Amino acid sequence: QVHLVESGGGLAQPGGSLRLSCAASGGRFSRDAMGWFRQAPGKEREFVATIAWTEGTTTFTWYGDSVKGRFIISRDGAKNTVYLQMDYLEPDDTAVYYCAADPTVAWSRVAAHYVHWGQGIQVTVTS
Repeated sequence: QVHLVESGGGLAQPGGSLRLSCAASGGRFSRDAMGWFRQAPGKEREFVATIAWTEGTTTFTWYGDSVKGRFIISRDGAKNTVYLQMDYLEPDDTAVYYCAADPTVAWSRVAAHYVHWGQGIQVTVTS
């Protein structure tokens, strides 16, 4: 059973930075890919970023339009951990951020395609 644990959330000021981590354990993926989604109160879960790799080498990254140019997704294979570096944070980035893994469709931006999910972590951007 795959287990995903997010960390690194919290409070940031507009223009500031945070780095989220997602550590995976407990099993193997059918498809080597992980992603980040977020959900603000009263809104649908939104795609943030995804990363795919083959034999330990990152082969693909993709970002949601609202975070492109500000967020970077990366992976440390030795630690089975995916990161989301969030720079130039805006109040609209406030949400619960979820780590997801093992999409049934390659390079998917659709939350329903992801098999495994973390518990979520709060990110709040406010002055």
